[in-house]
Amino acid sequence: MQAVTFTTPGGPEVLHLATAPDPQPTAEQVVVRVRATALNRADTLQRRGLYPPPPGESDILGLELAGEVERVGAAVTGIAVGDRVCGLVGGGGYAEKAVLDARMAIPIPAGWSFAQAAAVPEVFFTAQETLFTLGDLQKDETVLIHAAASGVGTAGIQMAREVGARVLVTAGSEDKIRRCLELGATAGCNYKERDFADWIKEVTNGQGVELIEDFIGAGYWNQNLQSLKVSGRLVLVGLMGGVKVEANLQLIMGKRLQIFGSVLRSRPLADKIDITQRFRRRWLPLLASGRIVPIVDRTFPLAQAAEAHRYMEENRNFGKITLEV
Repeated sequence: MQAVTFTTPGGPEVLHLATAPDPQPTAEQVVVRVRATALNRADTLQRRGLYPPPPGESDILGLELAGEVERVGAAVTGIAVGDRVCGLVGGGGYAEKAVLDARMAIPIPAGWSFAQAAAVPEVFFTAQETLFTLGDLQKDETVLIHAAASGVGTAGIQMAREVGARVLVTAGSEDKIRRCLELGATAGCNYKERDFADWIKEVTNGQGVELIEDFIGAGYWNQNLQSLKVSGRLVLVGLMGGVKVEANLQLIMGKRLQIFGSVLRSRPLADKIDITQRFRRRWLPLLASGRIVPIVDRTFPLAQAAEAHRYMEENRNFGKITLEV
């Protein structure tokens, strides 16, 4: 099969198409003829040599995929050759074929393109686990979503809107903020133009927010703590702004703050199966009905994976970037 590979870590230019061995399924896996996959920040980190795949996973990039089942393992039931499925994988999505645990295969809604389906698993799973499983977001609460124009951000805005939460967002341009408002956000702050903590104080009348979903880490640490109300929750999803902070423990204790960290790729398989099933029960029906939608910014051919990575690293996208295989 053809797959996007690299031999030396580096910039997007190290990515190229090459021949790779066809994947072989275990008894509980299916082989998927990949029609589309999607980019994630983890892919760019792995390309730079900073985020190796978990033990036992493919070293080919790609954490989600959509396509047609080509082969089923001996223990697989309920899935047949030719079924259209999407799902989360630990690696291997940037290829013509990949293996997917059958218990994590999600049926693609009728009428959807493969690019739409490939844009779902990673971001909707992440938003589900950070905003709801960990963050316990409830109706009438206020949530601040950083990097709101990202795939996770655009998914989270819609999901929070559906439960009746008030959604505040940060993004890097007025156009991105406008598009977030169209998805259901209440108000937005251009982080390039003003301090978001001051903005939060202003728009919440000094109260702060119940929940923050953050992808930046150290760079937003103090502002996040200032922006939370008493008993507020902070969920750390990414570390784009650094990994080390000096913590004001008195502030954390005094406001009775709760701080959570979340990763998805390195979770045990059993956890990922549970996450998939939670998603199928609660959110897949809303996606299938069109009440919430995957936001696809742009689709590149698989051979242009390097260009797609450059596009992501320039922060030009609103929603997901997908690769057509």
